[in-house]
Amino acid sequence: MSTQFYRHSLTLKRRWWLAAALLLAVAGLAIAGWQSPRLRHLATTALGVKTAHTSDDGHHHAGEAPDADDDHDKHKDADGDHEKHQDADGDEDEHGHAGEGKDEHAHAHKKYNHKHDEAGAIKLSKQAQGNIGVSLVKVERRSFERTMTVPGLVIERPGWSAVEITAPMTGVVTEIYPIQGEAVQPGQPLFDIRLTHEDLLQAQTEFLRTIEELDVIGREVARLEKVSADGVIAGKTLLERKYEQQKQEAALRAQRQALRLHGLSPEQVDNIASTRTLLQSLVIYAPAKKEAASAGHPSRHLQVQQLKVTPGKHVNAGDTLCLLVDHHELYIEGIAFEQDIRAVNKTAAARGRVSAAFGSKSTRDEEIVPNLHILYLDDKVEPESRAFHFYVALPNRVLRHDKAPDGRGFIYWQFKPGQRTQIRVPVEQWADRIVLPIEAVAQDGAESYVFESNDDHFDRRPVHVEYRDQDWVVLANDSDLKVGATVAASAAHQIQLALKNKSGGGVDPHAGHNH
Repeated sequence: MSTQFYRHSLTLKRRWWLAAALLLAVAGLAIAGWQSPRLRHLATTALGVKTAHTSDDGHHHAGEAPDADDDHDKHKDADGDHEKHQDADGDEDEHGHAGEGKDEHAHAHKKYNHKHDEAGAIKLSKQAQGNIGVSLVKVERRSFERTMTVPGLVIERPGWSAVEITAPMTGVVTEIYPIQGEAVQPGQPLFDIRLTHEDLLQAQTEFLRTIEELDVIGREVARLEKVSADGVIAGKTLLERKYEQQKQEAALRAQRQALRLHGLSPEQVDNIASTRTLLQSLVIYAPAKKEAASAGHPSRHLQVQQLKVTPGKHVNAGDTLCLLVDHHELYIEGIAFEQDIRAVNKTAAARGRVSAAFGSKSTRDEEIVPNLHILYLDDKVEPESRAFHFYVALPNRVLRHDKAPDGRGFIYWQFKPGQRTQIRVPVEQWADRIVLPIEAVAQDGAESYVFESNDDHFDRRPVHVEYRDQDWVVLANDSDLKVGATVAASAAHQIQLALKNKSGGGVDPHAGHNH
């Protein structure tokens, strides 16, 4: 029924055109199939035809099994892929050798003289290296000091850093010269106090009375000496006056010392004697640090940390007026555990040097202070926390000294009490080791890698890490990494991620991180 339908529906002319088109299509498929081994295999398989190997395919097939045709075709396909790879090398290889042939590519590898694996190599432009912060370092052997890290806290020196200024006698605060936070020099005036202390007023009055009486007695003795020389009066009278003069001089010396005990300076006492007026107000000055004077630093700055009075406030003798601090030297209180006592004590006994790390490496503001020495170790372990304290001297310096428009000075110290730090205590010394920064090693599971720089690309080298801390890694001498090679000193983790992206592997976001 179908044949009759086509015969009636198609004219004779259309039948010839359809037959010619089918013939051309079959001929084209046959030619293409026999030109391509894969299409030929598909065609012969679909037709159920077993093809015989030609004699000019370059292979000997004697003794092959009947199903060896599939293996032969796979071999032919591999040859075709190999030829494509060789053609691609002529255009651009993995290292960007554009336009070079196979011979030139081999020559380039011979020139670099390094082991090269396309799967473990990546090319990074200068811009890409700058984006991820790549820096280079040469592999060298050196000594390495293994350290133990303990937390620390910057504190003031007990009994030395803080200076409490108190009222020497009862009075009323009439003037406050510095403001809180201001830097003051030793000898600079701090407060004016109007004296209302009855004992001080009485002591000054008696001091002035004694001075006046001595003046009278002195004039009388001078007169009697002149009269006595003429024989008008007896010498006994003159002698009695001289005894009285000596008693008043002794009383004057005692009264002068009493005024000093009340808080008056020698200059102030001399001023009372010379002017013959009572001292009505008292100026409080910033003290000079004995330690600073003995060390030859008379110009040390003191800082007004806290003001505790206001103008018009009545103060008694001994009341605190302000608190001054001297932060030229501070302490670091190390907080070690009981099991760390032996290592800390060994370093302290050997007068070994420790270092302190401030800031954070992640924010690139880490600051290392080397060559610090341990002052002393605490003589007890806290029973609850089992913490053991030791103390390290921390020299300090002024980073900035600002002046306000009114002439007041303000200073900014490098280190401040309350800052947290990490104390690195040396434990042992290793000689002749390959040491690299911690950022130079990327970790991927159990494997650790560094990236050797060779011209315009980086080759990944597996390494054996003997030891690592927060800053350095020590590598064993059992890898392809050689002394004198140049490697990426930073951003190894980012290079590893870029290499994984290039190979199409999944990226582990935690690869290369230590938790």
